Amino acid sequence: MTDQPYQGYDGYDGYDPYRQQPAPQGWPQQQPYDDPQAAQPYTQQWQGQTWETQVQPPVAPPAEETAYMPSQGAGAAYGGHQQPGWGGTQAPAPTQTPAPAQTPPADGSEPGYGPATVAGNARITDAQRARLERRSPIIEPGVQPAGLTALLGLLLAGAAAIGPYALVVPLVALQAVTAAGWFRLNGMWPARQGIALAFAGALTADVALLASGRTPAAILGTLGVWVLLALVLQLRSHADPDERMYGLMATVASAALAIVASGYLAAHGDAVTVGAASVAVAVLVRALPLPTPASVAASLLAAAGAGALAGALTGLGSAGALLGAGAAVCALIGHRVASYDYPSRFVHFTAGVALPLAAAAPAVYLLGRALL
Repeated sequence: MTDQPYQGYDGYDGYDPYRQQPAPQGWPQQQPYDDPQAAQPYTQQWQGQTWETQVQPPVAPPAEETAYMPSQGAGAAYGGHQQPGWGGTQAPAPTQTPAPAQTPPADGSEPGYGPATVAGNARITDAQRARLERRSPIIEPGVQPAGLTALLGLLLAGAAAIGPYALVVPLVALQAVTAAGWFRLNGMWPARQGIALAFAGALTADVALLASGRTPAAILGTLGVWVLLALVLQLRSHADPDERMYGLMATVASAALAIVASGYLAAHGDAVTVGAASVAVAVLVRALPLPTPASVAASLLAAAGAGALAGALTGLGSAGALLGAGAAVCALIGHRVASYDYPSRFVHFTAGVALPLAAAAPAVYLLGRALL
């Protein structure tokens, strides 16, 4: 092979891209461009976008993003060695200024949060404030629930003077509020099945009392059957063992309170009138803004006076004072239970209304039988 241009057929010479072509006659002779690379034969020239051949130094992130990271040079990305550039130079290591130390915010500096104060703070509950201030986590129902309790007590007293069938109407309302309030007081809401079960037990006790001539055995029999029924239903539950035990205790207690309230129907009519009226007066006096010892003493004295007055109007006479005081003691216990552990307003208007009257039912029955 030779370096001579290719000789074609019929005297045609091969195409030489580097050969100077003669210009036509009359045209000016075109001078070649002064291109230093054009003089080098067989040099390929790129036209268009190309990649840079110099290593660019990495851009340092903001100091805030690396406040807790150790400062690293450019060579850390290559295993501790600096990468030389293609032109024989090395990429300079980026300089990084240390960020100022960040300190956590102090307590109470965030908006809306802070320690409990006597003036109050909207972001903490009353129970948390009371515990931080070393106060008792007890809030009494107040005047409005006490007024409802007094109204229901007076309805029981007036209906008992009429007859047992008239007494059933306010008694059923008392039993329904008792069942609902006890579940809500224990933090279990909604608990429709438990409330329905307890209320059904109370209605069964009322029917059994009326059918049996108002004998107290109907209350004990209904209570035993409902405890067994609640136990069977909780054993069939698929909840956790702790939840089943908690639900069993709440159901049994709610049913027991609602059924025990049927004691008003089993008691003598005069005893119900005296006891319910005494509870109404005791709860109203207890709601007055007095110190607790003075309030309790005043409510007991007022209940005894109301019992004596109601006893004078009935067949109890002066023994009504004793019955009224005994009923008031049980009512104040129920009032205290409804005030425990910062309950909600719904608890105050259910358990706070019903528990004083429901708790006083056994005292009304027992003292009425003893005094009459």
